Amino acid sequence: MNFSSRASQPLALFGGPKCVESESKDLFHWPIVTVEDEQAVLEVLRAGTMSGTGITKQFEAEFAKWMGVNYALASCNGTASLHEAMWACGVGAGDEVICPSMTYWASCAAALTLGATVNFCDIERDSLCLDPRDFERRISPKTKAVIVVHYAGYPADMDAILPIARRHGVKVIEDVSHAQGSLYKGRMCGTMGDIAGISLMAGKSFAIGEGGMMLTNDKTLFERCVAFGHYERTGVSTRWTDKTKTLDDPELARYAGLPMFGVKHRINQTCSAMGRVQLRHYPARIAVIQKALNRFWDLLEGTPGLRAHRPPKDSGSTMGGWYFARGLYRAEELGGLPIAAFCEAVRAEGVGVCSPGCNTPLHNHPLFHTADIFGMGRPTALSFGQRDVRQGTGALPVSETISEAVIGVPWFKHDRPEIIERYAAAYRKVALRAGELRKKSAEDKKQTLAA
Repeated sequence: MNFSSRASQPLALFGGPKCVESESKDLFHWPIVTVEDEQAVLEVLRAGTMSGTGITKQFEAEFAKWMGVNYALASCNGTASLHEAMWACGVGAGDEVICPSMTYWASCAAALTLGATVNFCDIERDSLCLDPRDFERRISPKTKAVIVVHYAGYPADMDAILPIARRHGVKVIEDVSHAQGSLYKGRMCGTMGDIAGISLMAGKSFAIGEGGMMLTNDKTLFERCVAFGHYERTGVSTRWTDKTKTLDDPELARYAGLPMFGVKHRINQTCSAMGRVQLRHYPARIAVIQKALNRFWDLLEGTPGLRAHRPPKDSGSTMGGWYFARGLYRAEELGGLPIAAFCEAVRAEGVGVCSPGCNTPLHNHPLFHTADIFGMGRPTALSFGQRDVRQGTGALPVSETISEAVIGVPWFKHDRPEIIERYAAAYRKVALRAGELRKKSAEDKKQTLAA
């Protein structure tokens, strides 16, 4: 049975046949770990150099070359990479950073530990990335940096964002944790701003167990990141390092041997070893993922109520490893069918990943409103002379309604046309029978009111 035939069958929710009868686990298993990865990790374990830096420096050099930047610095996780990037950009007590509310907390929460506050901005409805217009209107004399999240692999509008930031003297920190290998008009995400932070944890498209990477072309920013949390690389010899001088900045060099922020960001070298192997295969593997996801969305082209979350095909932009694959839902094209009802019907077709929404917006979270992290007797968001930029419900309309406009889609790791057609047919079948679902939703609501 072909794609069109499956999509025209009765809904499984009402007794029809499922489009996906059983899910193939290896179709979604990630990362791909081979004997090559295992051998690299075992060599580190047997040598007892888990806390060394030799292999890590090789990984950094190879990663920097792949990305096309001058400097790369590996850390214990992506949160640490973003933390040191903020400090390197001068974010400190009383300052503000601007960040989209629709992101994972690690994009910006570390600003509070630096005595800064977060001025959350809204996102674009189609890209799910920072809205450049809302970004610009939030800039103040206290704004030190903007954190640009390439959300769910989709490259943010850097052609609009960068000129705004330059005009106002605001540093651009790219959060590439969702977008390893994504291209923006032919340029690698993570290479266009002043500095970038990337998560490499086990769930990401570039997965090495646990880890993060900072990227920059600016030597001063690189040295500041080293000084922040990589004490063993500041020029003082320890049992794990050589005496190679890393810091040319005389002010930073004064503190060599101790981390400026009192933290240790060193990555475990088992992860660095795995990262070197993964990097050798990553471009080929994400090419397969892109082929599979583009196949899925090409099949759904023109389906009412559904839009692909991907850049235009002729833009030179790509989705990298397509981490956290999403689709755009337009209820108005389906007669107002609630997103929950749509997803329920798709799940009945055998697609377990179809659920509404994505991350929960951060601007309403108590951490950024009332938390007194330092025990100063007032919210940390206000404790160091910051402006009160806290926002409540209604401030960011797109972010606050995104759970009604985004759905989960399968994150294929292999391109298997016949199986992918089954998954796409499930979404199209439900969209084409929205009227039946609206009728059921109305009946269910009527029964609930009568109960």
